[in-house]
Amino acid sequence: MDQSIEFDLDLINRYNTSGPRYTSYPTALELHEGFGDAEYRQHIAQSNAAGGPLSLYFHIPFCDTVCFYCACNKIITKNRKHAEPYLDNLCREIAMQGDLFERSRPVNQLHWGGGTPTFLQAGQMRRLMETTREHFSLRDDDQGEYSIEVDPRETDDGTIALLRQLGFNRISLGLQDFDPAVQKAVNRLQTKEQTFAVLEAARQEGFRSTNIDLIYGLPLQTVRTFADTLDLVLEYLPDRFSVFNYAHLPSRFKTQRQINEADMPSPQVKLDILQMVGRKLTEAGYVYIGMDHFARPDDELAVAQREGKLYRNFQGYSTHSDCDLVGLGITSIGRVGDAYIQNVKALDRYDELIARGRLPVYKGVTLDEDDKLRRAVISQLICHFQLSFKSIEQNFHIDFGQYFADELKTLQAMQADGLLRVGADGIRVLSPGRLLIRNICMVFDKYLAQKRQQFSKVI
Repeated sequence: MDQSIEFDLDLINRYNTSGPRYTSYPTALELHEGFGDAEYRQHIAQSNAAGGPLSLYFHIPFCDTVCFYCACNKIITKNRKHAEPYLDNLCREIAMQGDLFERSRPVNQLHWGGGTPTFLQAGQMRRLMETTREHFSLRDDDQGEYSIEVDPRETDDGTIALLRQLGFNRISLGLQDFDPAVQKAVNRLQTKEQTFAVLEAARQEGFRSTNIDLIYGLPLQTVRTFADTLDLVLEYLPDRFSVFNYAHLPSRFKTQRQINEADMPSPQVKLDILQMVGRKLTEAGYVYIGMDHFARPDDELAVAQREGKLYRNFQGYSTHSDCDLVGLGITSIGRVGDAYIQNVKALDRYDELIARGRLPVYKGVTLDEDDKLRRAVISQLICHFQLSFKSIEQNFHIDFGQYFADELKTLQAMQADGLLRVGADGIRVLSPGRLLIRNICMVFDKYLAQKRQQFSKVI
């Protein structure tokens, strides 16, 4: 499989509109409050009847300090004791949800996100994993994909050793940028020594995959300064990179209002940074997985993409397409059977529902047949950059050309621009179209027209 990308500035400028990141289809915007505890239980029952492995996501919302660019659901506090009541309720939710899922279903994927999961102290981490093991069937053979997001400022060798002991084998390090002026502008002061000590410790402890998170488009960034950051990280050759485009939406995220907009790089500088990143990473031997992600050719994501087994869920790209995803903790989103489910966002509401023995479901959506069909189309395109008409027709009993006649007509302009090729057998995204894969997927999104203004730019 060709995993190259081509940076065409003219195409990028013409197609750089707002759109979803498609960690799900329909997107989270379609979840509604008419879906609650009872509906979720029905889908769990149907999921148990179908069987199959599980994926667990835990939201740990606490952070020691606020990063001004952050759009995550978080609670800022320096008092570690503030995590105890939340952990009590999270363990109760684990027990409630665990009782609903068949114990014969192995947990092939597990992820702690946040916030800052390493905000938790050692005893709290042990308790959380022990409670999970008590109520779900965690693997003991180290063959699952058990990952965690860490802040190197909150992590040391002892923490890394503990995480490996608890069963984690993949780790993602938040970095964003090493430039001192940029770090000060976004209130995230982090040294090279802190970052690389954690990366090296993870390798020594036997973590199978290491990822570095970077963000381009932050205040005071230039091509040169971001290249310096990237060069420093490339000396350590992490297995994966996540290079995100910063979406400045201060009307939605209050912490972003502390960023001086006059310091923001221009759209042209952001494009120049992206082009530089693509060139440097491909020259260093990384392949473009899609949607901001690069990986070494022998990484599981790159291998899965070449084998047509890559999947995308609320945590990003994954190799476990066969797993139902169970979300735990405030604001977490899951996918069970033919439904997406989101927990309540407010801590006091979460406390109240857990105290009453209720699942903390805030909203959800049940997918209809058209949703499932379009999800399959979008998933194939965003994961593999190609689509087989025959496969979709066999799985959904449709005539692709008839069902998607309008969409195929819309794709003609993209084909003329060299983004993709539509043939008798399917669709193949070409190198210039891979950076614009969100635009291609948007053609098949029936909900998009009235929601476009709520999404970030695709580049």
